[in-house]
Amino acid sequence: MQEDLCVAGATRSQEDLGVAGLDWAGLAARVRGCVACEVLAGARTQTVFGVGDVRGPWLFVGEAPGADEDRLGEPFVGRAGKLLDSMLAALGLKRGEGVYIANILKCRPPQNRDPLPAEAAACRGFLDRQIALVQPRVIVALGRVAAQNLLSSEIPIGKMRGQRFVYQGVPVVVTYHPAYLLRSPQEKAKAWADLKLARQVFQAG
Repeated sequence: MQEDLCVAGATRSQEDLGVAGLDWAGLAARVRGCVACEVLAGARTQTVFGVGDVRGPWLFVGEAPGADEDRLGEPFVGRAGKLLDSMLAALGLKRGEGVYIANILKCRPPQNRDPLPAEAAACRGFLDRQIALVQPRVIVALGRVAAQNLLSSEIPIGKMRGQRFVYQGVPVVVTYHPAYLLRSPQEKAKAWADLKLARQVFQAG
């Protein structure tokens, strides 16, 4: 049975969504009014657009809002958000200063399940417009879902790590999601290696 009602088929581009050329205020308004996915739009408290430095050279992309994010309207809050802040601090970065944070999906999926392919496709143009506005020097994809959706790949995250990908002309580095690291703290050393790679890519750019 179809769990959600979204625009099926190919990814919706900026042009498909009518957001190409929009500024931040216009884009945020378009996201707030989006009802492409009926289940998500009907269940959300609010959309979670993104947060941070709108011209920050660092862009961190997660998968989708959780319950706290849906309630507060900001990505990566709660325990996972605190860990992400610690990861940023390890790089000498701070939320809101040179860093923008967004998600593949702008609405919380029911029970925090993974985004459906049609949902990710329906939101893609919004994320692409954010990337175009931010003009980051490096993108860090946080977790398997974010990485596979952003890069349109089914490569396991373990094989994505340690590599430099490119999306829309911007280098991409993949690491584990902070929520995963909370469950598997033994993987934090690998995440730190990923962040150091991202810093090398940033400095080289």
